[in-house]
Amino acid sequence: MSETRRVAIVTGAARGLGAATARRLATDGFAVALVDLDEAGAKEVAESIVADGGAALAAVADISDGAQVASVVARVASELGPPTVLVNNAGITRDNLIFKMPESEWDLVLAVHLRGAFLMTREVQKYMVEARYGRIVNLSSTSALGNRGQANYSAAKAGIQGFTKTIAFELGKFGITANSVAPGFIASEMTKATAERLGKDWEEYKVERAKSIPVARVGVPEDIAHTVSFLVSEGAGYVSGQVIYVAGGPRN
Repeated sequence: MSETRRVAIVTGAARGLGAATARRLATDGFAVALVDLDEAGAKEVAESIVADGGAALAAVADISDGAQVASVVARVASELGPPTVLVNNAGITRDNLIFKMPESEWDLVLAVHLRGAFLMTREVQKYMVEARYGRIVNLSSTSALGNRGQANYSAAKAGIQGFTKTIAFELGKFGITANSVAPGFIASEMTKATAERLGKDWEEYKVERAKSIPVARVGVPEDIAHTVSFLVSEGAGYVSGQVIYVAGGPRN
């Protein structure tokens, strides 16, 4: 591994947006740690990165647990090197209308998205401050603007945006940027599950959703990976505290 290769951590990297982002960052020259509860999935992606000539490590952690976060970040620093790029991508959905939503579904979604981003950022920023360099990208969503049946998810994603802007203020003087990427409709396992929950055919559902998107297509995980790639690059050093909607239009 090159001594100058920067180390990136991507959470929720076993599939979907996280896996696409991890692969893209590896292509960009980063050594990538893939953190996920799905050990087999993370290992599969990591092995594909290594097979293509990159450097990758798969690690299991519940990012809503402070002790596990501290342990996994320490392992990454030991095995790959001090992390100076963090992509907080891990997330889940537990959709329900507010009158039917149990407290457990509210707590779980907020714990993974918002508490997880906080814990990971708090742990990784120490290495960034020491290096006087860092890039943090937090995954939000157009649902942050409100979405029926997603009070928990929408609240978490709106919280991510406020969190991003605050750490941009706090960490900027150390050469650290923080930005948020807010995807619109992306064809992924998560949105496929939504189609199933609604009782709709997946292919027909994508066609239906594309009709309301100005660029006339649904997004793919690589659309998000490309945007993250820019935000963590050397050239994005003057972009911080921003929310970038990657949605095929102003809000989709």
